[in-house]
Amino acid sequence: MGLLTGLLTLPIAPVRGVVWVAEKLQEAAERELHDPAVLRSQLAVLNRELEDGFISLEEFEREEERLLDRLDAATAARSAPRDRR
Repeated sequence: MGLLTGLLTLPIAPVRGVVWVAEKLQEAAERELHDPAVLRSQLAVLNRELEDGFISLEEFEREEERLLDRLDAATAARSAPRDRR
């Protein structure tokens, strides 16, 4: 970036900073959303909630199915060969 371009785009520097932070937060959230370790710990918490009587069997089964689907998708995505160009 040249000096003139830097001076002309200086007023939008805070916007670029906010966009960068938002992108990093999105990446971190997506990593956590698809992390098998996080999903397994959520399944463990779900089991504890059922055992302690905090949720019904129907709620448990519905949430367990959702978490297992996400875990299957995360595992498949990690094991799928990536197209590297």
